[in-house]
Amino acid sequence: MNFVDIQFLLSVHSLSQLPEPSLPEIAFAGRSNVGKSSLMNTLVGRKSLVKVSGRPGKTQGLNFFEVAGKVYLVDLPGYGYAKVAKGMQDNWQTLITSYLESRKTLCCVVVIIDLRHEAKEYDTQLINWLRQKNIPFLPVYTKMDKLSGNERVKNARILDVGHAIDPGQRILFSAVTGQGKEELERALASFSKVD
Repeated sequence: MNFVDIQFLLSVHSLSQLPEPSLPEIAFAGRSNVGKSSLMNTLVGRKSLVKVSGRPGKTQGLNFFEVAGKVYLVDLPGYGYAKVAKGMQDNWQTLITSYLESRKTLCCVVVIIDLRHEAKEYDTQLINWLRQKNIPFLPVYTKMDKLSGNERVKNARILDVGHAIDPGQRILFSAVTGQGKEELERALASFSKVD
C-alpha cells in the first residue's frame, strides 16, 4: 500500500465528531515523546504532515488522515505525561477508550515503544487491555538508530519478555534511517486488507 497520497481529514474531540465508518482504520498509540509523529511522517514520506513537538501532550484529539481514499490513519494523543491537567488526561482517556472499544472499522492499533528503555507500565497496561478486548495490535520499537546492533537485540529481547511479545510479531523502526519502514507498510496493508 502506498501511504504517500495522504491528507489531513479532521481532529475529533468527541465520539459524535467521528467520520462515517466507511474505511478501515489504523490507530497509532504511544507514550508522549516516543516518536509517534516522526514514525507517521516517515511512513507517509512527509516531514511535517503530523506535527512533531518537543512539548509532550501536543496532540489533544484523534487526528484522522485519509490515505488514497482507502484507509484512515488515526493519531491518538500520547499517554503517560503527568504535566497535562488531570481533567484533560481523563477526557482523552475516555475518548480514546470509547473509540478503541466501539469502532467497528478499527483494524489495528500500532503501539509505539521506545527501544532504549525497559518495559514501561503504561505500555504494558495498553497491550494487556488490547489483548483482553481482542483488538489487533502491532508493537513497533522505535529509535533503533540510537543503539548499536548488540544493544538493539538485547533491548528488544527485554521488551519482548516485559510485554509478552513474540519477536515475530513486532517491528524495529527508525524514523532517522527509515529502517523498518517497508516491513511496517506490509504489516499495515495486511491488517487493513488494502493493497
